[in-house]
Amino acid sequence: MAKKKYYVVWDGIETGIFDTWEKCKSVTKNYPQAKYKSFMTLEMAKEAYSKSYYDFAGKKIFETSLSKEDLLKIGNPILDSISVDAACSGNPGIMEYRVVHTKTKEQLFIMGPFENGTNNVGEFLALVHGLALLKKNGINLPIYSDSRNAISWVKQKVCRTNLHKDKSNEKLFELITRAENWLKSNSYQNEILKWETKAWGEIPADFGRKQ
Repeated sequence: MAKKKYYVVWDGIETGIFDTWEKCKSVTKNYPQAKYKSFMTLEMAKEAYSKSYYDFAGKKIFETSLSKEDLLKIGNPILDSISVDAACSGNPGIMEYRVVHTKTKEQLFIMGPFENGTNNVGEFLALVHGLALLKKNGINLPIYSDSRNAISWVKQKVCRTNLHKDKSNEKLFELITRAENWLKSNSYQNEILKWETKAWGEIPADFGRKQ
């Protein structure tokens, strides 16, 4: 059974949000340069209709494979938060990580590139770096990561990586030691939360390099 979609018509015989393709087609067919697009949920459609068609034209819209019931259980992300991500060319390979504000995607900092790192190490360092930044500025915001391993390592206050240490990643292991020491000597109130990629799409801090 095909999933239900909602259709936003910005420019047509009639404009608005329609819940069937037949209705959308009836108000856009034979209309010169009609502007419309489908969305997976009514909430997404409403948000899109409040914006310009050109904010969405030619862009792929994330569509989840989860059921409506699963989405309700997961809920929505807390937008007033920060998000972290790491990118690694090969795993291990050249790695960098960054932190952004979840809602605005404003980049708060970026670190790297580092030779011979891994995604999980980058996520771990990004989480600790983010926690330290929030504490320094007295900000009690949640922090999201899409790495269960990194979240677990932070809570255990140790980076349990299997990455082999050598001359190429000596600087990276110095950062790991500093991060572990910070966790052991500091407390924080910030919630560390798992970003639900299957429900919400890629984390806002994503580097956008996935093939």
